[in-house]
Amino acid sequence: MLRSMTGFGRGEAAGPDVAVVVELRSVNNRFLDVQIRAPREYMPIEQLAQRALKAAFRRGRIEAQIKRVPTRSLSEVVTDVDLFQAYVDAVRSLWLADGTSPDEVEVRRFALQQPGVLSVSTVEADVMVESDVMLTAIDAAVAQLEAMRQAEGRELQREMEQMLESVLEDLDAIEGATVGVQERLIDKLQRRVNKLLGERAEPWRLLQEVAILAERADIGEEIVRLRSHVLQFRDGLALDEAVGRRLDFLLQEMNREVNTIGSKTTDHPISLRVVSMKATLERIREQAANVE
Repeated sequence: MLRSMTGFGRGEAAGPDVAVVVELRSVNNRFLDVQIRAPREYMPIEQLAQRALKAAFRRGRIEAQIKRVPTRSLSEVVTDVDLFQAYVDAVRSLWLADGTSPDEVEVRRFALQQPGVLSVSTVEADVMVESDVMLTAIDAAVAQLEAMRQAEGRELQREMEQMLESVLEDLDAIEGATVGVQERLIDKLQRRVNKLLGERAEPWRLLQEVAILAERADIGEEIVRLRSHVLQFRDGLALDEAVGRRLDFLLQEMNREVNTIGSKTTDHPISLRVVSMKATLERIREQAANVE
């Protein structure tokens, strides 16, 4: 099935401690180019994401954004009971030394406000455990992006198949126009010679020139090759694989044959069809540039 190189996909997955959201954007590119933006915590497992995306696609620039959302707090309050009691004892001693009965509530409030009695500790996330969650989210995003690329690919295939039929129609008309081309060359050359030389014209010389011109103007091989390239291109549209580079090559060959046909014959009906084919092939080239 034909696939385009443009699309968007989003996937989500959740684990015991974290949720991961992956967004993928794909645009045209001659080769596969994967760019990932991930949180700092995922640096150790970013290569896993790279491998997963490179296994899923063949061409295009894939921009991936990975978001990590903790579903529970990784911070905890740490208490130093021994330090707290040391502060309480010290403050109480100061009150007693002053001959005042200690206010236990104030003593404890003061002790709690001292550095180190209460602190916040952040537990480092184990991202290796989270790698499965990330890969699950990537798979979901890839599936959505792939569905969009396939839908656009079906439209591209339909449009290009219609344009290929137009090329084949022009080619059939050119092939039909080649019938009697030698007779037309003889007539055209005969009129020119008669205009220039009159009765001095030599029939054998005329036939010799016509043979040379007919050989130079023979486009039979170009027609056969062009038709073959068009049919190969059409068959390639139905393949369930990355065919973008193959289509690029066939388009180059088709353009080469069309240009040769245009340069070898000046017959007006053929020239008109050559112009038509060039315009159609350019439209096909624009569409094929979107194919994976």
